Amino acid sequence: MKNKSIELNVDFIGGQASLTQTEENALSEYFKQKKNKTEAKKNKKRINISKQKLEKA
Repeated sequence: MKNKSIELNVDFIGGQASLTQTEENALSEYFKQKKNKTEAKKNKKRINISKQKLEKA
């Protein structure tokens, strides 16, 4: 039997007030860390691939 999802009728999530400075800083730090983590994963894959090519040669 299929579960039906309930669709919410909202135009926005959260309050209408603007973010405080601490909230903006927290979001900024979160996105910086997330970006650095994804870049580190990409670089790690590149290094592993290049090492494999060197070992085969």
